[in-house]
Amino acid sequence: MQTPCYLIDKARLLANLEKIAWLRAASGAKSLLALKCFATWSVFDFMADYMDGTTSSSLYEVRLGREEFAGETHAYSVAYADDEIDEVLAHCDKILFNSIGQLDRFDAASRGKTRGLRVNPGVSTSEFDLADPARPFSRLGEHDPARIAAVADRISGLMFHNNCENADFDRFDSMLALIEARFGETLHRMDWVSLGGGIHFTGAGYPLERLAARLKQFAETYGVQVYLEPGEAAITGAATLEVTVLDTLFNGKNLAIVDSSIEAHMLDLLIYRETAQVTPDEGPHDWMICGKSCLAGDIFGEFRFEAPLKPGDRISFQDAAGYTMVKKNWFNGVKMPGIAIRELDGTVTRVRDFDYADFKSALS
Repeated sequence: MQTPCYLIDKARLLANLEKIAWLRAASGAKSLLALKCFATWSVFDFMADYMDGTTSSSLYEVRLGREEFAGETHAYSVAYADDEIDEVLAHCDKILFNSIGQLDRFDAASRGKTRGLRVNPGVSTSEFDLADPARPFSRLGEHDPARIAAVADRISGLMFHNNCENADFDRFDSMLALIEARFGETLHRMDWVSLGGGIHFTGAGYPLERLAARLKQFAETYGVQVYLEPGEAAITGAATLEVTVLDTLFNGKNLAIVDSSIEAHMLDLLIYRETAQVTPDEGPHDWMICGKSCLAGDIFGEFRFEAPLKPGDRISFQDAAGYTMVKKNWFNGVKMPGIAIRELDGTVTRVRDFDYADFKSALS
């Protein structure tokens, strides 16, 4: 396999999808793929057998969901522009507004469409201020219960997105109870409620039965259809970033330079100061794996190997599906990773390659 390359493994993906389908059957909650996390449409037909549609953050994501993923298409944006609202409405089943101001602005245009409003409950599980939707002065959703109640007759649904990689059911439960206490009156007036993404319910050991019971209870209490918007939960562990060692050197530590870059291909590692994952990550030889861009901090992390690394060696960075392919960029003109899929029978299909023409066409 030519590297760099994102390799999506359908067998690993299937393990997550089966949990999503089980939760739907046990709780009644529908699941929509969050395209902001993962939008590799070559596997959408496979995922659509286990999920109910897509949710988006922009016009282009709305269109992609409508064109490539069977089921419902939910539209959300922090702010819609005048020149895109008609196209958004044409491609979605439900539209969610981030603010009452946007609801007012596009009231006439969206009349007749199923409409919802994002609500900011003021609490979240994010440990990073950068990604915290409930941070001070947050622009993400309306927060005043009285103002929201005043427009309840113009919408039929609410969306709460305040979980972030939350693997703690009790924490989810307590935050949902807070939502009920603050917004319960309006919840009773709705037909559907999205509880957003960030609930890591496909992770090992997560109490799926307790989550199913809580979601079912919530739906029955308020008479609503519950939606979840899994992103990471749908694709955790389902892909690797395959890279090749290009050079090695020693400068106090053993350094290996690979044909990839965190700045260009795994940007979240840089943003959140995280390290990549390599398995089994054991052995007597310590190596720092470095990207090939000119960014001094382009470092995947430090790992252990059974033998010293040398040019030509292959390394597989694990859990490389979420927030990678949707964020990849052409920094330094580093070659964009191709995309390949390992089918359930083990065969590998190369579905996309990128070249100089793609690099040039992204500029002007």
